Formats: sequence, C-alpha cells, structure tokens
Amino acid sequence: MRAHRYAAILVFVASAAWVLTGDFSSVGSASDQDGAEAPAITETDTSSDAATADTRPEQSVAVAVIPSIEHARTVRVSGVTQADKRTNMTARAGGVIAELLVEQGDIVAKGDMVARIAPEGRDAAVRSAEAALEQARAEFAAREELVERGTLPRLQLDQQRSALRLAESQYEAALAELERLDVTAPFGGVVDNVMVEQGSSVDQGTPVANLIALDPIIGIGEVNESDLNTIRVGGTAQLRLVTGDVIDGTIRFISREAQSSTRTFTVEVEAPNPDLAVPAGMTAEVILRGEPVVATPLPRSVVTLDDAGELGVRAVDEDNKVVFYPIDLVDDSTDALLLGGIPKGARIIVVGQNFVSDGQAVIPVEADSAVIERLIAEASGEAASQ
Repeated sequence: MRAHRYAAILVFVASAAWVLTGDFSSVGSASDQDGAEAPAITETDTSSDAATADTRPEQSVAVAVIPSIEHARTVRVSGVTQADKRTNMTARAGGVIAELLVEQGDIVAKGDMVARIAPEGRDAAVRSAEAALEQARAEFAAREELVERGTLPRLQLDQQRSALRLAESQYEAALAELERLDVTAPFGGVVDNVMVEQGSSVDQGTPVANLIALDPIIGIGEVNESDLNTIRVGGTAQLRLVTGDVIDGTIRFISREAQSSTRTFTVEVEAPNPDLAVPAGMTAEVILRGEPVVATPLPRSVVTLDDAGELGVRAVDEDNKVVFYPIDLVDDSTDALLLGGIPKGARIIVVGQNFVSDGQAVIPVEADSAVIERLIAEASGEAASQ
C-alpha cells in the first residue's frame, strides 16, 4: 500500500515537470520538423534582402552639357608707363651756346637742331682747309699732265697724290669739327628738360637737353614664375591707366632672367601713343593675354574632390553612372573657373555632385535651361571681363 503511494507521487512529480517544459511533441517529430523547415526560413530571408536591394531608389542629380569656349588666359600685374627711348643730348665740342632752339615740352623730329655752339674760328679753319684742298687738286692735275707728256718723273706725281689725300683729310676733319658744334635730335620725341641757357659755356660732353620718345608708350610690369609660360613675345596686351583709359598693345620683351629679390620676370608692352597723350611714369595695370585654348566655363560650386583628393568635376556617363574627370585650371575669376580636361558633350553634375560616388548609378535630370545659361554667363562672362 505504501509502495503504491510512493509510485503515485513519483508519477505526479514527473508529469508536472513535463508540463512545465512546454515540449508536447515527441522527440522524433521535432527532429523531422526542424530538418524540413530550417532551409525554408533561410531562403525566405535571403530573397527578402535581395528584393530590398533591387528596389532601393537611385539618387537623382541635375546634369548639364556646358559648351566649351576658346579662351585666352589673362595675367594682370601692376606696372608703370615708360618712354620708348630716352637720351641726354650733349655738346660734342666745347664752347659757348650761341643758339638754343628748343624749350621744355617742345616736340622735335629726328635731325632737328636743338642748339648751336659758337664757331670761334672753326669756320675759318674750314675755309682754310678747303682752299688748301683746291690747291692740292690743281697741283695734282698739272703734274699728272706733265707725267703723261713724259717731262716729269712719275715719282713726283705719286708724291703729289699723297699731298692731295692729306689735304682732303684735313678738310674733312675741319668740316667734322664744325658739324660737332650742332646739337641735333637723334630721334623724334619731346624735349623733357633743358639744362643750359643761351650764352652759357659748355665743355665737350655737357648735357644740353633731355629727349624722350613717347610713341609708342611702354608699359613695364613683373610677372610671376608660374605665369611665364602663359605669355609670349608678340602676344596681345593692354594697358589700363589710372585715368580709366585702356589702350591695346603688344608684348615686345620678356626677360629671361628673374629678379633676384622677387623671383619675377620683367615684361614690356608697347602701345601706340600718336598724340603723346600718355606720359611716362604713370601707374598702369599691365594686362597680358595668353594663347587661346579650349576650356569649359563652370562656377566654382561645381568643382569637387575625388577620394584621392584630386580636384575635378563629376559627370554621368552613357550608362547613367557617375564618373570623375580631373581638371586643368585654365583661368579663374571671382566666382567662375575655366577648366580643361573635360570631354566634349560631358553631362556634368551641377547639383548633387557631393552626394554621389564614382561608379554609382544615378538618375540624371536635365538642369533647367535658365540654370545652364546662368552657369555659362557666370563663368564665361566673368572671365571675359578680365
């Protein structure tokens, strides 16, 4: 009796424990169900993830095809105007200024008389040398006739020929001495300063007047090393004066040796100045034009960096995937850039370029025509104004 009671208690405890586990299936059926259902759950989850990736929406970007333009890079430097030529007209012989024929500010042509020094006997020396020359010529002619007749040895004719040559050289020397009394303009220009007065005594080499040539007028500036390859002799240029006037010119000289202190190179621009309105020494902006190159005008906002930190623009290829084009800076302005290295017809991303990556599939949306026109105007207009 007591044994049956103990057996009943054990059965009750075992049943209670089984109920509390919650496992109401047999061991064999649970194993079969796990083996059949586990692969189905994994396949369903994988298919769901793939479907989510395929249906993920692509990024939309605004694109524009910006036409290229031909552009000449501009280099601007501060400069100053300078006379084309400058010289001090000096006395070539000592004496007294007998005539002073110019005043400060006078315009003279090449060869015009500026001043004359008193002859003081030099004209008499010319007359004497001229008379001696005439006599030597007459004696030579007479002796030549006698030699032809055979009445005079040829040796005496040779002696007279030497005397004639001496008389000629003395006459030429007297004339040259007389001509040195004249101070003349070596080129056309403006008499900038007169250093003597009529009646004053001067020595040989004394400055009489300063002469400057202002047509053409020369603009002098210094360019940086990085700009040297942009310009060339014969290239177009301009001078913008402090008065606001702008005159066209030509690059006539580029120094081949840098200034030791600034590492810059001297550039000279010549511009016509027929009315001599532009003086020497005036502050001017020297504007140098480089050789025209093909470039794409774009605002600065379009330029971005790739993963390597290289500067360029992003575009959309024919497969609607993002591509990156490294750029060459042709010219720049306050808000715009002119860039090389962009293929013709490229669909450049103008909005959203910083939110996509290379190789990413995108939905290109044509930018509004007004936006494109504004981009071109900002870029090409800014550059052209330079």
